Amino acid sequence: MAEAHSSRGSAARRAAAGVPVPTTGLGWLLTLVAGAMALLLAVEVINVAFYDPYGDAKFLWRLAGSLQGIDIATLSFLMFGALLVLLAAGMPLVFCTGSLGVVFIYLVGGQGMLNIIPTRIFPLMTNYQLSAIPLFIFMASMLERAGIIDELFDTIYKWLGGLRGSLAMATIVASTIMAAMVGVIGAAVVTMGIIALPAMLKRNYDPKIALGSIMAGGTLGILVPPSILAIIYGVVAQESVGELYVGSVLPGLVLSGLYIGYVAIRAWLKPSAAPALELSERVNFADKLRLLRKMLAPVILIAVVLGVIFTGAATPVEAAGIGSFGALIVAAMHGRLSVQSLREASFGTMKATAMVLWIIFGATIFVGFYILQGGQTFVQELIMGTGLGPYGILVLMMVILVFLGMFLDWVGILLLAVPIFIPIVESLEFTGLFGLPGVSGDEKVLWFGIIYLVNMQMSFLSPPFGYALFYIRGVTPNAIPTTQIFAAALPFLALQVVGLAICIIFPDVPLALPRAIFGSM
Repeated sequence: MAEAHSSRGSAARRAAAGVPVPTTGLGWLLTLVAGAMALLLAVEVINVAFYDPYGDAKFLWRLAGSLQGIDIATLSFLMFGALLVLLAAGMPLVFCTGSLGVVFIYLVGGQGMLNIIPTRIFPLMTNYQLSAIPLFIFMASMLERAGIIDELFDTIYKWLGGLRGSLAMATIVASTIMAAMVGVIGAAVVTMGIIALPAMLKRNYDPKIALGSIMAGGTLGILVPPSILAIIYGVVAQESVGELYVGSVLPGLVLSGLYIGYVAIRAWLKPSAAPALELSERVNFADKLRLLRKMLAPVILIAVVLGVIFTGAATPVEAAGIGSFGALIVAAMHGRLSVQSLREASFGTMKATAMVLWIIFGATIFVGFYILQGGQTFVQELIMGTGLGPYGILVLMMVILVFLGMFLDWVGILLLAVPIFIPIVESLEFTGLFGLPGVSGDEKVLWFGIIYLVNMQMSFLSPPFGYALFYIRGVTPNAIPTTQIFAAALPFLALQVVGLAICIIFPDVPLALPRAIFGSM
């Protein structure tokens, strides 16, 4: 071992000094692959530049249309196999899907088929509902820079200070409210990790409870309105974003309640794992009321933004505009509105929006071409051919989504899977389980959308590549191993399975509020 370490160290020193280092077998293989690809590309450039794309003449060989007539099973293997290889090599999804989509369009249909690319992208570029994404991200960025999250956590944990597990409960409650402010998972997990984790570890909380409550609470942003994912699902599925927002409220509260109940039970069974605050840290009722005053402005902002959506007084885009303007007012009231904070929030919004939109464009090209080649029918026949009933097929789709969540991000999963799954859901009859009410035909896409949003929380907590696991790793002390972070996620992952089962078995949970507010659907 020492000799191997010394060899690697000397190789690194020689490389740093500019001395040639012998190439390994893997290095030679990668070099050969790169050389072969460069040769293929060079020949194709000559063909494009000097030969008629619709004629028979060519230089050596022609890649355009070389896969024409390929069967859909082989094409599925090539497309998704190439996607997995590129993702495993560390290439970002934002570039994988779009580039592979263009490559396979060219290989199957030639230059002429490339015309489908603008026809896929342009409708998204002009889609009005997507305007809500940068506005809600900006609102989240401004509220974060206004210091609202720190004050929110401080207020809630002091209100709950006399209870065992109060800090973990406060983390979950604050994360639920924060989800209604920001709707961005990474910001919620990292922010609560910075604020709540040191406070819990200082008071000798079991690290698994501390870490799990932060990760699980943070993932609520994918579900609780104003969820960015709900906007994209609404665009893809041609479903009302307002109805998705309304329908996700009760499932979000159910999950939050399950998390709090789990912490309370753990604290009751083992008080030392989640102790209450010391008497010296608790505050009287008058001080608690004074603390609430700090939260009045952001709570009113949330109520206004969601209220105008739920009542139908404004579209989600208009509500996002109100929220963005309101966030500036809240930041000014807290003395945090400055040119610097505005600049940081604007740049952060630009980067986050660009990432989301490029993933949308790339995945739309990839999936659009796959569906055009008969991929949707192929997958539908595969799933239907399992012989499972409607609810069995639904569970199978949920398992596939969780599996995809171990490797892909949430936007990519939606754009790859949902366009294929929705026609399957529409073709099935969900008549209810255990004698309970089912789901009518015009409610199925909405119901599936809310179930999908609940499922996506599981993808954030699923080892080994769940995003929340790595978000929290970045703010966790080195003394806490990654295996402990994975172990902390598992009980809350099980609770998310319970929450998903509740939404499937009791469809009134996600559908009751949309029915009440928007009438019979």
